Amino acid sequence: MAMDELTTRVDGMLDGLCEDLRRLTRIPSIAFPGYPPEPVQQAHDVVVELLREAGVQDVAALRLPDTAPVITGHIPPPHPDAPTVLLYGHYDVQPAGDESLWTTRPFEPTDVDGAIHGRGAADDKSNLIVHLGALRAFDGRPPVGIRVVFEGQEEYGSEFDDYPQEHPDEFACDAMVIADMGNIRPGTGTLTVALRGVVEAIVEVHTLEEAKHSGNFGGAAPDALLVLLHALAALHDANGDVAVPGLRREQWSGGGWNEEEFRRLAGIREGMPLIGTGNLGSRLWSGPAITVTGLDAPSVDKAASAVVPSARAKLNMRCHPAQDPVQAQRLLIEFLVGLRPFGVPLRVTQAGAPGSGFAAATDGVAYRAAHEALRTAWGAEPVHAAAGGSIPLVNSLAAAQPNAEILLFGAQDSMCNLHGPNERVLVSELRDAVVAEAAFFAAYADRFGRD
Repeated sequence: MAMDELTTRVDGMLDGLCEDLRRLTRIPSIAFPGYPPEPVQQAHDVVVELLREAGVQDVAALRLPDTAPVITGHIPPPHPDAPTVLLYGHYDVQPAGDESLWTTRPFEPTDVDGAIHGRGAADDKSNLIVHLGALRAFDGRPPVGIRVVFEGQEEYGSEFDDYPQEHPDEFACDAMVIADMGNIRPGTGTLTVALRGVVEAIVEVHTLEEAKHSGNFGGAAPDALLVLLHALAALHDANGDVAVPGLRREQWSGGGWNEEEFRRLAGIREGMPLIGTGNLGSRLWSGPAITVTGLDAPSVDKAASAVVPSARAKLNMRCHPAQDPVQAQRLLIEFLVGLRPFGVPLRVTQAGAPGSGFAAATDGVAYRAAHEALRTAWGAEPVHAAAGGSIPLVNSLAAAQPNAEILLFGAQDSMCNLHGPNERVLVSELRDAVVAEAAFFAAYADRFGRD
């Protein structure tokens, strides 16, 4: 199919795709404890219906303990030499949060200024629609084989996170399109080529049996909060760069935000500096970052004039995509244990299991085809960017099929406010993402076996 014909077909389907997205967005498919399971099942059923209409065969449900059904299905390759592409997405969504912060009702999809607003409209129901639209563009007979994996509990996590690497044959493919990502800005086609790993730790200080009068004991009695603050301050140097030795950091050479965009996206107050050195990419994507995410200490409103006997903090550390997170966690813990501010020992323990990062190989035939497809869809050279967050399933899929190329792109963009109030997806991004995926199918089928 010629590209002009392909884009014309997508444009002709766009109204229907948007209506299907609105239909899905109306369903509050929140797979978190305490929320009713019926909407999750309802979203599952709608997605199954849409997949069958799009030509997917043998649609089934993989059922694991305490896990929403994982939708599977396939379309056979058109001939034995054609590649197979695995399509991933998820039909569950984050809770709406404080609904008073929304300008529209979170589960009543609303069209505003060329965008569909609603919880899950971007993350990740728009990307399910991208997959469906790409299949419809070929009337359910794409030039590649298709394997569908749509999960229903991605936001909360489930036993499915480790399932692929334990059952690799069920995920056999030549390439994967992980559609749980998007563009660094609207209108800029983006391939996400790296994800940082994540580790967490708890730092505790216990110095006194109980709080003691600061007038009588302050100045000699070891203040646990003061000790903890000195330890936390040692994690960064004077420029704000992480000071823990052995953590991997490299200069980022791909695309990304400029400083003005980043300031706007992060909501940085006027006059506030950025911390750290090097380009933004090396600070956000190809280097470590340590954030204090929690602090247990007396509150200001209830503070007594007393030396604090104990204090603790929770740390979240993001590490280089290719660094072993277990090693990174060990380096962090060893650094903190070795500090002993004022001679006081710290108790440092890991919090939760480390999450591996991901670094994609970008020199394969699927990446070349995807680059060509995104250039066609957005009308300009796509950028290679990264994400500071982690997607545990990506690593499990990579372990299951180590020879398969993994592509991360989709209809979201950095301004879509996923997980926050007023989430939205631009109809123009949805359209271009469908064109990109359909064009990828065509380019990949054409290049496979001869590039």
